[in-house]
Amino acid sequence: MKHTAALLVATLVLGAESAADAHGCIKGAVVGGVVGHIAHHHALLGAAAGCVIGHHLAAKHEREQRLAQERARHAH
Repeated sequence: MKHTAALLVATLVLGAESAADAHGCIKGAVVGGVVGHIAHHHALLGAAAGCVIGHHLAAKHEREQRLAQERARHAH
């Protein structure tokens, strides 16, 4: 029952986000959920933390790529 409830909550949370907001979140949630499950059965907490971290890292990577493209444009 716990696993079914956890899957339902995760599906609702991830499905409610727009595509832009989910950038990096899904991958982070999956990894965080697995790690949380292994570490004393805290899959939901791990998934939530993984989502936040994954989104942050994806946004940081996107920002770095945008800056690199701007630098390349200005260099020519």
